[in-house]
Amino acid sequence: MKAIQWVKKRSVSLLAIIIMGILIFLPTGYEDALIYQGTERVRAEVLETNEDNIYSSGLIQSGEQECEVEILDGQFKGEIASATNMLSGSLEADKIFQVGDIANVVISHKDGEILSITMSDHFRIGKEIILALIFIVFLIGFAGKNGLRAIYSFIITILTIWKILVPSYLGGVNPLWVGIGITTFLTVIIIWLVYGFEKRTLAASGGAILGVLVTCVMGIIFTDQFQIHGSVMDYSETLLYAGFQNLNLTQIFMSSIFIGASGAMIDLSVDITSAVHEVVQKKPEIGWKEAVGSGMNVGRAAMGTMTTTLLLAYSGGYIALLMVFMAQGTPIDQILNYKYVSAEILETIVGSMGLVTVAPFTALVSGVLLTRKKHKEQEEKSVSSGLIKKTKSAGCIENLSSGQISSAMEGSEK
Repeated sequence: MKAIQWVKKRSVSLLAIIIMGILIFLPTGYEDALIYQGTERVRAEVLETNEDNIYSSGLIQSGEQECEVEILDGQFKGEIASATNMLSGSLEADKIFQVGDIANVVISHKDGEILSITMSDHFRIGKEIILALIFIVFLIGFAGKNGLRAIYSFIITILTIWKILVPSYLGGVNPLWVGIGITTFLTVIIIWLVYGFEKRTLAASGGAILGVLVTCVMGIIFTDQFQIHGSVMDYSETLLYAGFQNLNLTQIFMSSIFIGASGAMIDLSVDITSAVHEVVQKKPEIGWKEAVGSGMNVGRAAMGTMTTTLLLAYSGGYIALLMVFMAQGTPIDQILNYKYVSAEILETIVGSMGLVTVAPFTALVSGVLLTRKKHKEQEEKSVSSGLIKKTKSAGCIENLSSGQISSAMEGSEK
């Protein structure tokens, strides 16, 4: 019995761990890319640098940086060899190494001999792990069990995008259907990890999914009306040149609109559902209409900040572009007509319209679902209390003696 109770208590966490395990071992089909065959990716420490073959023109540098490195991992661990850092004249892509830096390198080898070593980038995984651990400690320390479940949902989301969404897009599966399916799955999983097996999960999931569907429809319509091509996404052209010319970039862009806004929709639906649940707990006799009204009030307050959240989230990555427009004195009407800016406007407004639909629907569903149980409990209590009263009165009559009953009858006759 103790074992069964232990499993029931931790069923949500156990299922989350199972899902994570399945996703971790799920193959993508792109593990053995030709570009990395016959190579080894390892860490190396920079011992010496040579910048004689670097040519500078203002801020731009091109040419090659020669580095003497000591290999820290892999089959060539401990060996010292020469590595090349190619500079293409791009501040975004190029990097300069200093003595003592730890770098990611790609070793081309054959028959146990090193053919060449290419400097890939600075090694950052160690610092990323430290940052992730700090985040986990703070989250669990503040939120406890819910914080641990939030980490589960975080990991499941990353794995689902990397293991299912991206390979499906590369495989040519319809991006809209894949996006809707993945977003629906993640919505249910994330909310389920918050509430567990409860009606609140159903109410919040329903509201969020409706918002996703509305955003999807609006995104399809207005992407076509705005004449936006999917090439506005970063690295999309690189993807085409890599041999994926048959991808429908525009549909991928459409799906990115509702995927990007789904997080805010989940947040809003959980806020409203939690508020309605709290009201019902404090006032069990409340009707469903009153509960829906309370949810709507919370939704109105939250929508005012959520739409701004979307605006800041989308525009934050385009600060440099806005600075270029201002520095060049570009007129506002010209700025608003650029396809990159139009794409951001489209994502922000369409995502906000999805939020507007989430609030009323979540309030309605949660108000109906969460009050129904309370009403049933109150009816059962009233019925049981009535039965108890009848039983008590019947018991009192049985306890009266025959003399008491006769005397009472005589008194009534008089």
